[in-house]
Amino acid sequence: MLNISKDNNIIISPGQYTSITNVARRPHYKILNKIIIGFLLFAVACLFLPWTQNISGSGSVTTLKPDQRPQTVHNAIAGRIEKWFVKEGDFVKKGDTILFISEIKEDYFDPNLVGNTKDQVDAKKMALESYEDKVGSLNVQAQSLNTERELKLQQAQNKIKQAHLKIKSDSMDLEAIKTQLRIAQTQFTRSTALNSEGLKPLTDVEQKKLKLQESEAYIITQQNKLLSSKNELINAKVEINRITAEYAEKISKSRSDKFTALSTQYDTKAQVNKLQNQYVNYSIRNGLYYITAPQSGYVNRALLAGLGETIKEGTPVISIMPQSYDIAVETYVEPIDLPLVHRGARVRVWFDGWPRIVFSGWPGLSYGTFGGKVVAIENFISPNGKYRILIAPDGHDNEWPKQLSIGAGAQSIALLETVSVWYEMWRNLNGFPPNYYKSDEKAANGKEKK
Repeated sequence: MLNISKDNNIIISPGQYTSITNVARRPHYKILNKIIIGFLLFAVACLFLPWTQNISGSGSVTTLKPDQRPQTVHNAIAGRIEKWFVKEGDFVKKGDTILFISEIKEDYFDPNLVGNTKDQVDAKKMALESYEDKVGSLNVQAQSLNTERELKLQQAQNKIKQAHLKIKSDSMDLEAIKTQLRIAQTQFTRSTALNSEGLKPLTDVEQKKLKLQESEAYIITQQNKLLSSKNELINAKVEINRITAEYAEKISKSRSDKFTALSTQYDTKAQVNKLQNQYVNYSIRNGLYYITAPQSGYVNRALLAGLGETIKEGTPVISIMPQSYDIAVETYVEPIDLPLVHRGARVRVWFDGWPRIVFSGWPGLSYGTFGGKVVAIENFISPNGKYRILIAPDGHDNEWPKQLSIGAGAQSIALLETVSVWYEMWRNLNGFPPNYYKSDEKAANGKEKK
């Protein structure tokens, strides 16, 4: 400072100058001051207005059920493309033929493969029936052998009884002959004594001697006969053992043949089942040469092109959009907002290309938004770092536009608790999450439990 002025502390009052007073007293400045004060009062009043907290999300239009979403049709077997029956944009019904492929595996080149396999199945079935008949015949044979063995054994038992009776009879005859021999011996001795005394003639002695000799000879014969009867008893017992062994061998052979037939029967039955399985597989494989539409819809895009191209199993062939579907919206929310969302929560949705005016804090003033409710919440985070939520139309609100197409963009806001504007500003400035709340239904259930 140069300190040129003599008085450095001069105080100038605006009221000393008429021009300044006239300018300050102009009416439009008063109006401006009132406007500023009124605006400030309005801004302060707005801070106490209600504000609906919300969770915003973005996503796209999809379908409610998985089987109603666009799908790709795959071929079940490897083959060569021979003929296309549809083009992009065509409408196909369920079961309509889309593509025909031919066989490329050498195991299935035979055009009569199914018929030949059917003949093999029939032949094996006839063989199986023959083995079943053989098993039945062997069962009958075994029963016959058992019956015959029982009869033979009864016959042999009867022979044993007869032999016992014959031995008993021969023994009695032998005892009788022994008695006769003793009598003949006594008579011969008496006749000899009387002859020596002259009381009996010599002829009488000779007759007694002859009778004694006959008795002696007859007793030997009777002993031989008794031994023969005993031998017959032994032979009868041996016959029983022979019959038992003979029929045991025959029955064992019959059972062995039966088990062999059964084993062959079971093996043939297994072959029949295997051939039937092959026959069914070949029949089903013949039907897989024609790739058909799994459901009615529109052909979106052909994923393959040309003829003669070889494709592997499970190759995508064509994309189909189902004819009828229940529309829904899949949206994504931040992980910090996930605890605030629950199934059944009310959501406002608007779609890209659809006119709307959205006030997130005052949903009642919004235009062009549609009501929805949360039907599914994915519990695993998506690749984009957010959680997926599925929203279905709310039946108590306006119907969603029918012109919506699958894949169109969509925005959503989930309505939470109503708070003051100043609180919402303070919450956002501090980075706090929205207020956690429970639906009325859950709160009512909680009160009932208490």
